[in-house]
Amino acid sequence: MADDRQHPEIVEIEITDTLDLHSFAPAEVSSVVESFLEAAIDKGFDHLRIIHGKGVGVQRRRVRSLLRKHPNVVSFSDASGDASGWGATTVILKTDIVSD
Repeated sequence: MADDRQHPEIVEIEITDTLDLHSFAPAEVSSVVESFLEAAIDKGFDHLRIIHGKGVGVQRRRVRSLLRKHPNVVSFSDASGDASGWGATTVILKTDIVSD
């Protein structure tokens, strides 16, 4: 009998302009953010919000390190107070990206 835990079900997540990382394990954050950025670019979004939580800032630093290296990120900053404040990062993407 096969162990279903070895083959987790793939779940399709609708891509919006906001990603909430609370439901992901810390080890998944980097790949989830990378995938989110690429999907958001494909969808034509130019403003994003990534909710990483406040905590002690580990996820915030991880997210921002990825954003700093991404070629299509123009800038990023803390979200406004009504949009999670420093518990989220807003991202501005290049708008003149040509898809292959």
